[in-house]
Amino acid sequence: MMIVVRWILSILYVVQNALVMLVMGIVFLPWAIVSPKGAMMACKSYARWALWTARWLVGIRTEVRGTVPTGAVLVPAKHQSFLDILMIFNAIPQPRFIMKYELLFTPIIGIYAWRLGCVPVRRGKRGAAIKSMLADVESGRVPPGQLVIYPQGTRVPAGEYRPYKVGPYVLYKETKQAAVPVATNAGLFWPKGTMLRTPGLAVVEFMDPIEQGHSQVDFMAHLEAVIEGRSNDLMREAGYAPNGLH
Repeated sequence: MMIVVRWILSILYVVQNALVMLVMGIVFLPWAIVSPKGAMMACKSYARWALWTARWLVGIRTEVRGTVPTGAVLVPAKHQSFLDILMIFNAIPQPRFIMKYELLFTPIIGIYAWRLGCVPVRRGKRGAAIKSMLADVESGRVPPGQLVIYPQGTRVPAGEYRPYKVGPYVLYKETKQAAVPVATNAGLFWPKGTMLRTPGLAVVEFMDPIEQGHSQVDFMAHLEAVIEGRSNDLMREAGYAPNGLH
């Protein structure tokens, strides 16, 4: 019986969330087209709504740990779920995301992403993607803020592993900014590929910055170690410790 109730509440949450996103997207659209402030206000409002309703409708509490960066930094983050996007976006003051190029052509969402200063990247063309990413960042089209990049390039379900890509180091080297790694366990409660939401405490944790001066090998090794290690700790804290999690 309990699982049936959870499914019903999860479906209600997903449906109302989609409707609120659509309504907010339309209402704020004229302001967003005129000013990036309108786009930011719309997206921050939606993120707060989604996190608030997640708590009382499906029992997902959220917590942000560590020191949230406020200056111009890179934010290489573990990505397990749309939930961790919402939590990071809501936590940092000027978020900009490295995102899939195809999202630019999504109705309404594409306009907001562009106005926020997100950086679209085509998948499957590593060299061209990195050059395009750097060109956008260096051109000034992307305003100063916290540039979020997913080192594994996509959502990775909780407990699974994918190799880290070199993009974070390229940006670290070229922008000469510090990198603030982020760990999460959000995928345990809002998993990829299902509407079912699971009650519990979802955490994103901002860790100590990686300052300038590291080689590619050292930077990538340290980045992967701290993100994977802390994300595994957060999953264990939530009661998830499958074989092979280390």
